[in-house]
Amino acid sequence: MDFTFSPEHIALRRMIREFAENEVAPIAAEIDRDHQVPMETMRKLGQVGLLGVCFPQEYGGMGAGEMGYCILMEEINRVCTSTGTNVGAHIGIGAMAIYLDGNDEQKRRYLIPLARGEQFAAFGLTESGAGSDAAAIRTRAVREGDSWILDGGKVFITNGGYADVVTVMAVTDPALGARGGITAFIVETDWEGFKVAREEDKMGIRGTSTAELVFEELRVPHENVLGKVGEGFVTFMKSLDMGRLTLGAACIGGAEMALESAVRWAKTRRQFGAELASKQAIQWKIADIATELEALRSLVYRVAWLVDTGQPFGQLAAMCKLYGSEVASRAIDIALQIHGGLGFSRDFPLERGFRDARIGEIYEGTSEVQRIVIASNIFREHGVRIRP
Repeated sequence: MDFTFSPEHIALRRMIREFAENEVAPIAAEIDRDHQVPMETMRKLGQVGLLGVCFPQEYGGMGAGEMGYCILMEEINRVCTSTGTNVGAHIGIGAMAIYLDGNDEQKRRYLIPLARGEQFAAFGLTESGAGSDAAAIRTRAVREGDSWILDGGKVFITNGGYADVVTVMAVTDPALGARGGITAFIVETDWEGFKVAREEDKMGIRGTSTAELVFEELRVPHENVLGKVGEGFVTFMKSLDMGRLTLGAACIGGAEMALESAVRWAKTRRQFGAELASKQAIQWKIADIATELEALRSLVYRVAWLVDTGQPFGQLAAMCKLYGSEVASRAIDIALQIHGGLGFSRDFPLERGFRDARIGEIYEGTSEVQRIVIASNIFREHGVRIRP
C-alpha cells in the first residue's frame, strides 16, 4: 500500500497554498463579520480549475482525484472555514452526486460549468423532521407525463441562497420506504416553483449561505432524474460518504491553524520570566495537538488513496468525519486556552476558528450518527445487524 503524494500533488498543494494565502486569508475576517459569501473568490477558484480538482478533464475538471480534493480542502480550511465550507458543499456533495450517478449528458450539461465556477451547486437532503434520519424526508415528487412535480422543502442547505443547481431527494413511492421509494433530482433554481424562504443567522461559518428552500408545484423534467427512479437514497448516501472524507481533510486544516497559532504564541509570550514554550503544561498541550493531527492526516489521506484506487471506504469515511471534527475542536480549544484572554478576542483568528469548528460535529451527520454507522458496520461483519 502506497498513498504518498505524487510530484503532481505536491505541486498542486503549493499552488493551492499560494492561492489560499493571497486570495482567501485576507478576507476571512471580513466575510465572517459581514456574513457575506465570497462570491468573487469562489469564481476565481473555478477560473484556476480548483472547483473541478477531483473531476475528470472531460467534464471540465483537473483530474487530480480525491487526493487532490483533500489537499484543496485542507489548505483552504487552514485559512478560512467559511470558504472551505462553500467549496465543500459545491464540490463534495452538490456536484459530486451528479458525478457519481449522473449520465453523460447530465455531466456535460451541469458538471462542466460547475467545475469551472460558472455555476454553483448545493445538496438538498435535510428537512425540519429529517436530518440525521435521512429516510424520514417528506418532500414529495409525483410523475406527470414527462415531468415530476415536487412539493415540500429543505432546511440548513449550504450554498442554498445562491446555488444555480441543487440535487434534491424526494419521495416518489411512499409505500416502498427509503430503499426503493426515494429519487434524486437535479433542480435548477431559476425554475418556477423554487424559492429561497430564508437564510440562517449562524454562530459560525458566517461567510456561508445556509438557507431554507421551498418547492411549490416545481416541475422537473424526467431527464433530470439523477440515477434511477427509486434509488435516490443510495445516490445520496454515496455522496455523503465522499463528503465525510473531505470534511476530515477540512478538519486537518483547522487543526493545523490551531497548532501553528499555539506554537507561535508560546514562543513569543512571556510569563513569570520565561516563554510559555518552556512550561511543561504548554509543551504537553502542543504535543497532544500535534499527535492527533498527524494521526488524522494519515487516516484521511489513506482513505483518499482507497477512493482513488477503487477500494471500499464508507466506514473509514465516517471515521474521518468523526475523528476529524473532534480533533479540530480539541486543537482549537487548546490553542485558545494557550492564548488566554487574547484567544477570546475577535482580534485573533482563533475566536473565529472556535466558532467555526463546532459545526464539524453536526453537519453531514453528527458525531453520534458517525458512531452508529461505524458500529453498525463492525457488528455486520460479525453477523449482527443493529438498528439506530
